Amino acid sequence: MIVSQILKTKNSTGVISVRPSDPVATAVKVLSEKRIGTVVVSADGQTLDGILSERDIVREMGKRGAACLSDRVGEMMTAKLVTCSPTDTADTVLEMMTSGRFRHLPVMDDGAMIGLISIGDVVKARLSELSMEKDALEGMIMGH
Repeated sequence: MIVSQILKTKNSTGVISVRPSDPVATAVKVLSEKRIGTVVVSADGQTLDGILSERDIVREMGKRGAACLSDRVGEMMTAKLVTCSPTDTADTVLEMMTSGRFRHLPVMDDGAMIGLISIGDVVKARLSELSMEKDALEGMIMGH
């Protein structure tokens, strides 16, 4: 299975973003309201400036306390991003996420972000794929 197929299975209305100039508290509110673990950071809603995860926020709160909530998103976001393409395989993406120790990956196509996939999305797709392979093998063994 490839990334473009995984994106098609998501019940998504688009990628949720905040601006780098927004306070971190705004990002926290978005994460909570949308029940997501990561928000994309974009000044214009089109370009990818960075990504801010709940882990980033918790790590900073552990160091500095709630005062970090008034910081700007751009100060806390990860700007040096690892991305994938729509033609990458699920296994490739899982390896990238595992070795990089992150759970979300922007999907880029010709310099434009077309989606965001989580490790949960990829695992779900792989499990579905493995189930179909198992069913096909059982059918072959049983002569169906």
